[in-house]
Amino acid sequence: VQLVQSGAELRNPGASVKVSCKASGYTFTSYYIDWVRQAPGQGLEWMGRIDPEDGETNYAQKFQGRVTFTADTSTSTAYVELNSLKSEDTAVYYCVKEVLVSSYYSFYDYWGQGTQVTVSS
Repeated sequence: VQLVQSGAELRNPGASVKVSCKASGYTFTSYYIDWVRQAPGQGLEWMGRIDPEDGETNYAQKFQGRVTFTADTSTSTAYVELNSLKSEDTAVYYCVKEVLVSSYYSFYDYWGQGTQVTVSS
């Protein structure tokens, strides 16, 4: 199993960024893809998830209206797009494969390598 993310991005405040995550080695539509970020000196922050099978999304309230998750099943690639970037969005962004065990329990088994997004004028 591999999750391979796109390269580092530098954006101005107010711009948008789109990060990709190409999955291989498993059935892409059988597992959620979550997006998690880590700002400098901070802990991990969950942004939300997408079900690649039907495109259903679940966004953390903090990002609603500013983030969009998509999944292309033809290429087994998930995307996160973040708009209206602020300096506080500077972070490493990770895609993660989530294994849903039950309605109450899931875990992460594979992570992408991370994509550095820097927002600076």
